[in-house]
Amino acid sequence: MRNIVLTRIDDRLIHGQVVTAWIRRYPINRILIVDDELSKNRLMERIYRAAAPVGTEVLIKPVQEAAAFLREDGERGENILILVKVPQVIEALLEGEVEIKKVILGGMAAGKGRKTFIRNVSASREEIECMRRISERGIELSYQLVPDEKETDLKKLL
Repeated sequence: MRNIVLTRIDDRLIHGQVVTAWIRRYPINRILIVDDELSKNRLMERIYRAAAPVGTEVLIKPVQEAAAFLREDGERGENILILVKVPQVIEALLEGEVEIKKVILGGMAAGKGRKTFIRNVSASREEIECMRRISERGIELSYQLVPDEKETDLKKLL
């Protein structure tokens, strides 16, 4: 199994807070974005690679390919940040036998069928149910916008 340092749900994926806060806080040298559609979009792939700090490799893989990749033996010194847009992708990785111990929820934008869940997170009923199932698997699920902010345990909100 590869060395997963941090798993985060954030629909903005690679953005200022990820680059300036999370990557500096953790010894991350590889970002794995798991998204079926994005994995086919070469333009966005180039944009995300350009947004990452120098020395940080960015991989974009569809769910099934990402699960197989994460189950492989890791490389020496490899520290992975998994980024996904929605909790359903985390659940699919778990069903693909990827070991994830903790998930940090960041931003999920408002939209049709979504309501405010906590601070800057909007979620649909299906997404909340999915987070509940993830939590019921014994996986720690918390909200934390930036590393310096206190974590909020989501079990009470689910």
